[in-house]
Amino acid sequence: MSLQKSSLYAITTAAVLSLTLTACGGGSTGGSASGGTWDKDATVNIGSLYEPQNLDNTAGGGQGVTEALNGNVYEGLFRLTDDGDVDKLLAQDYQVSADGLTYTFTLRDGVTFHSGKELTSADVKYSLEKVLADDSQSARKSNLEVVKDIATPDAKTVEVTLEQKSISFVYNLSYVWIINSEAKDLKTSEDGTGPYTLAKWTRGSALSLNRFAGYWGDAAANKQVVFHYYKDATALNNALLTNAVDVVTSEQSPDALEQFKSNQNYKVNDGDSTTKLLLAFNDKAKPFTDVKVRQAVSAAIDDKKLLESVWGGYGKLIGSMVPPTDPWYEDLTDVNAHDVARAKKLLAEAGYAKGFSFTLDTPNYDPHPTAATFIKSELAKVGITVKINTITPDEWYTKVYKNHDFTATLQEHVNDRDLVWYGNPDFYWGYDNAQVTQWVEQAEEASTAAEQTELLKKVNRKTAEDAASDWLYLYPQIVVASSKLSGYPLNGLNSQFYAYDIKKTG
Repeated sequence: MSLQKSSLYAITTAAVLSLTLTACGGGSTGGSASGGTWDKDATVNIGSLYEPQNLDNTAGGGQGVTEALNGNVYEGLFRLTDDGDVDKLLAQDYQVSADGLTYTFTLRDGVTFHSGKELTSADVKYSLEKVLADDSQSARKSNLEVVKDIATPDAKTVEVTLEQKSISFVYNLSYVWIINSEAKDLKTSEDGTGPYTLAKWTRGSALSLNRFAGYWGDAAANKQVVFHYYKDATALNNALLTNAVDVVTSEQSPDALEQFKSNQNYKVNDGDSTTKLLLAFNDKAKPFTDVKVRQAVSAAIDDKKLLESVWGGYGKLIGSMVPPTDPWYEDLTDVNAHDVARAKKLLAEAGYAKGFSFTLDTPNYDPHPTAATFIKSELAKVGITVKINTITPDEWYTKVYKNHDFTATLQEHVNDRDLVWYGNPDFYWGYDNAQVTQWVEQAEEASTAAEQTELLKKVNRKTAEDAASDWLYLYPQIVVASSKLSGYPLNGLNSQFYAYDIKKTG
């Protein structure tokens, strides 16, 4: 689960995914650039709202560090493509034991870190242990705690033994950056194996990457990439209009799109998003311990009206944690559909005929304040009083995620396949259903993708029926780019933004 503008990144479970051999390239990319030869020495300027907190994805680097460095500066044994497939990357090949507990990885030859050091199995072991360390802030950590032992029989071989079968293990490895085991100061510097090196990071302004001459795969299609950071969507759009940036990674101002749609110098791309806006209840805090109260609140809020007010004609309603791109998706928007009369009836049955009051902890960046105000107005119609408590992302991480000190909160979860968090009673929202936990565990130990999918569809429906959270809507993924550009990612999978295939004409 990646939470936008926070240091928390949630992990997700996946089906058995097709694995192919690749080095850069692949996946969905932006349309053809305008006529002319693309400039191999071009600088591509990327506009974003998400600056890294630091450059270490196990130390609270946030969404911005994934967007800028994942796949560009750092690589994993495997790579999650823009289409959601998993490709072999630094792993040349791998084998799985008959009991499904031991994975043997053979590393690719000729790979060097940006410092010049050759990639070895010791670096892979170090990188996995870094994610699993006591002080790691990576939410990948819990998914990888299935690891029992990591052996390095030789410089090119890594043997990982698991405590139990994990159908998602290879998928989860696509999130683990392979880092030089001798690297220091990773919050402000880097030593990865990717197609770019870090050139300069000016906090509050920009982060630039230069093409790495010693890259083991195909060279990046451009010489330099610069991520420019802006405080709000208006400033970001103005930068695109004035050619200060060539592409916006994720458009957050739908009202501004018409000026780009009507201008042949730009292309507006509506890709597939996995970002869900949640009203997350603390299911262990009264009154949200009562399923009828959660169902009532969900039924009282007009999600369609909220989506229209925030995104206009973009985005989708979503009745569960599962977006349409996940294998176990089913349309469950009718389970707790907007119905004020039903909401009042449920409240009365739960003993709250006259309503109740609660505090809604709300991150201080868009669209959360807008959504919170809307929810407050909607719930007032059924007698529920909402006090909005606006907090920073860091406060949210400590108060809500770590300490579970909240009654209800708003948050974005950006990753695909993250339904499985409802199988963890210790997760911040506290949903605890023994049957769901069992289904999630069985799905992870499944032998086939079909078996896993069947089990997770049961989880999807049960969590929706229980109104474990209120899934308000699924974000659109709108990438706006200069018509001079091609090869940019279209989909918003886990906040990554691969820049190495971007081509720019003169």
